[in-house]
Amino acid sequence: MGTEIEAKMKVSDFAPLRSKLQSLGAKRLGMELETNNFFDAPDQHLQKEDRGLRIRVAVDEAGKSHCTVTMKGPLQKGPFKTREEIEFTASDPDAVRAIFENLGFGLTLSFQKRRESWSFGGCSVELDDLPFLGKYVEIEGKTEKEIADARNALGLADLSSISSGYIALLSRYLQEHQIPERHIRF
Repeated sequence: MGTEIEAKMKVSDFAPLRSKLQSLGAKRLGMELETNNFFDAPDQHLQKEDRGLRIRVAVDEAGKSHCTVTMKGPLQKGPFKTREEIEFTASDPDAVRAIFENLGFGLTLSFQKRRESWSFGGCSVELDDLPFLGKYVEIEGKTEKEIADARNALGLADLSSISSGYIALLSRYLQEHQIPERHIRF
């Protein structure tokens, strides 16, 4: 079990940030295409409790895929997005989905995300591109100080930090634009 602490900011372009990461000696870890599948009970109690249950299948630049199963707890108070996070890898995402469905959890939303990962200042820096939503930067670290230091060094301190998860942002967008599709792809 662990705690996820991150700063998330919307940006218009990744090019200046990539240049800044390179000039500061950050290490590029690679790029993946993720498919994030979120599940909930018919009464939507996970969403009502600000919890999340996800199966993520990511395919890297070499075509290798891996699956991560995640449970996220409710948002905690603080300057950055902080919440309990329990994760493990699984070799068979279809088996995990079958287990979830047999326990009464159905798929509520599935969406793709392109993620370019960097390591900088003890933090993970993720450049995320999502259908409909656009480009975001996530800086995740072990402490708020690490995150704040990385954010300042990258010149992102003036951008508003977003505490909502991508599922909430995308769900809101789909509802506002009356888009019924629940499988969002590039």
